[in-house]
Amino acid sequence: MPNILKAGGQIEPFSEEKLRLSIARAGIPEVFQNEVVSYVNSKLYDNIPTSEIYSYITGFLQKSTYPFSNTKYSLRRSIMDLGPTGYPFEDYVSEILKMEGYDTQVRQILKGKCVSHEVDIVAEKNKLKSMIECKFHNSPGTRSQIHVSLYTKARFDDIKENNNFSDAWLVTNTKITSDALSYALCSNIKVISWDYPEKGSFRDLIEKYKLYPITVLSSLTQNQKQQLLQNHIVLTTDVGKNPSCLDILGLPNDKKNSVLSECQLIHK
Repeated sequence: MPNILKAGGQIEPFSEEKLRLSIARAGIPEVFQNEVVSYVNSKLYDNIPTSEIYSYITGFLQKSTYPFSNTKYSLRRSIMDLGPTGYPFEDYVSEILKMEGYDTQVRQILKGKCVSHEVDIVAEKNKLKSMIECKFHNSPGTRSQIHVSLYTKARFDDIKENNNFSDAWLVTNTKITSDALSYALCSNIKVISWDYPEKGSFRDLIEKYKLYPITVLSSLTQNQKQQLLQNHIVLTTDVGKNPSCLDILGLPNDKKNSVLSECQLIHK
């Protein structure tokens, strides 16, 4: 079996099992999964970049009888498209926390012992208040490094007493290095990354609540998606519940209906 070149530069053997797991998570029917795997296998060569494998899969899905499976398969890339700033990602994380029963406020300026800090999210539940640090990356293979854990701990130590915080969280849309994770856990910082913890990871929470970002929509251009994000419209469910939010884009009725149809299909 050939090796693959990951986005972070690591080389590892190609795993058909991992491929099957990733396409199964996207909701691709089991009867169709073998076709996807066979197609990818026919394109493999030694040290093939994972980005190239991704392109083969998304291209194949777009031409298939299940085109909206591509929407869910592209979830990780779509979250990276929430950039270039981290503000839409903070809004997105806030919506996930609301589904978990938290009351949230984004981008709060809070006074600490030494200086004031802009806290990405303040989350409250059961009379406990949490400081949420959101770390957004828009490049595949990028991991949150140890300095992120270090400054999260430092900020928490400065503001916790003045603002009655009970704990601090670090939430990131990518993976986290082993040193960054070890330091955070040692410092009692809760970590939610793309694949951590094993149950309740960032990916798990998205799939649990079907909170897909508007950046997954293939019926909108990148500029149109950015325009919605700038108006704090971050979820496909926002569009489904309130179709009038698309009015800011000035879409013709047939295009607007196409967007709404896509929103409905990816939530089936």
